[in-house]
Amino acid sequence: MAAEIRFMPGAVTVQAKPGTTLLDAARRGKVPVRTRCGGKAACLMCKVQIASDAQQGLAPMNTNERLKLGSLAEEGYRLACQAKVNGTAAVSVTVPEDPLKSAVRRQLERQQEEEWP
Repeated sequence: MAAEIRFMPGAVTVQAKPGTTLLDAARRGKVPVRTRCGGKAACLMCKVQIASDAQQGLAPMNTNERLKLGSLAEEGYRLACQAKVNGTAAVSVTVPEDPLKSAVRRQLERQQEEEWP
């Protein structure tokens, strides 16, 4: 049996078997999740936020992931390369906006504000 993983924004839904990492599920759904270390929990770029009611759909954090995330763990963040589906419960995942895209978006918004007083 598979769990339904819903990636936001974009509302992309992927079916994932228990043991599948969120990073692998995102890749299967063509959801861009930043990573540089190839899923080794070294770069910390693949941070995603899990809805509080969806935590039961994932295996508990291991010690390494908890140490790397620090206080972000208490805010519902997980490393997509480490968080594994543990059953069939639905999981809602919010992928943060890429910092470069965010900077470009903010600059475009500022330019529009300046052009249209």
